Amino acid sequence: MSSPFERHLFVCTSGKTCPTQGAEAVHAALKEACFAAGLDATTRVNKSGCFSQCGHGPMIAVYPEGRWYAAVRVEDVAEIVESELKGRRPVERLLYAPAKPGKNVCKAGETPGTVAPFVPPAAGGPSRP
Repeated sequence: MSSPFERHLFVCTSGKTCPTQGAEAVHAALKEACFAAGLDATTRVNKSGCFSQCGHGPMIAVYPEGRWYAAVRVEDVAEIVESELKGRRPVERLLYAPAKPGKNVCKAGETPGTVAPFVPPAAGGPSRP
């Protein structure tokens, strides 16, 4: 069975922080840019609920690749369309590297989207603090 769209982008537009960080504008710009690039038949852009990564927004999740972007601005949309959607290459500077699986809230003083990447513990070794 095939899907009606090849790619699906979810833009967090709810939760505690994404709405205050410009998520609605990012969503609108991304939809418009996809339409203008002729990608609307293959790529679906949707608003989504909270990703539980508060403070790192606006956030975008791209599927089926499973890439997440953090601290996205309207100014970044053209690059996302060109690199990620047309070129199938991630926009490295916006990739989100969560501190751990699950919920990750940006604490005061941290730069959104720049938390240390999760490193799984070695078998039988201690876990990372």
